[in-house]
Amino acid sequence: MIGFLIKKNFFDLWDNIFRIALVNIGFIASLSFVIFVPALFAAVPFMVIAVRLIGFLWCSVYLSAAALSLRSISDYGSFGFADFFGNLKTFWPVGLFFGGIVFICYLLFMVVIPFYLGMNSPLGFVLAVAIFWAMVVTVLALQFFFAVRARLDAHFLKATKKCFILFFDNPLFCIFTFIHNAVVLLLSGIMAFLFPGPAGILLFLDQGMRLRLMKYEWLEANPGVARSNIPWDTILADEQEKTGTRSLRSFIFPWKD
Repeated sequence: MIGFLIKKNFFDLWDNIFRIALVNIGFIASLSFVIFVPALFAAVPFMVIAVRLIGFLWCSVYLSAAALSLRSISDYGSFGFADFFGNLKTFWPVGLFFGGIVFICYLLFMVVIPFYLGMNSPLGFVLAVAIFWAMVVTVLALQFFFAVRARLDAHFLKATKKCFILFFDNPLFCIFTFIHNAVVLLLSGIMAFLFPGPAGILLFLDQGMRLRLMKYEWLEANPGVARSNIPWDTILADEQEKTGTRSLRSFIFPWKD
């Protein structure tokens, strides 16, 4: 399954390279606001925090709309500007909710954990370690938040719950996904984060969620089957046919095939 996921995601990225780049440009512009604009209010610390928070929440709203738009690529489709802005209008509460969660995690990491470590006591150390590992699990689970929300159309809290269910049922897959996306983000620096960038990561998360849902559909249709014996070749037979295979020449000169 992992091999097919990587292959399909690469094919879809390549086929939609300009859409991916445009989504990334929008995010880079949004992130630039968070990084540079607060400096204009350096003399007023409260304004720095307020502007940074507003920019941060906007970035989260932007990513939520991007995730919903990129879902169409996973489903062998595409999207345009009208689709993106429509998704932005629909998904902005989701982005604010997720942005709030991430901001709380930021405060825990930057304020709460150092505070407990600064207590210089066994209790403080235990609390700091407990919060740290709780945050690790939260990050691994909530990386799929936008994909879960886009795929299942669940309420905020219900989507959050499903993310944790997904993690505890597929811990190794979630860890692999996080490492994969961290590497992709680092490599994206070579392309100034235009490709694959954040959009490529969102697409990979949606592709992974889509395949996991196919697994659960198969398990529901075949009760009693051991979860350790999932016939991915059977489940992905149609997907393999739709995705097909390509040569290096077809990537560089697709019009010659």
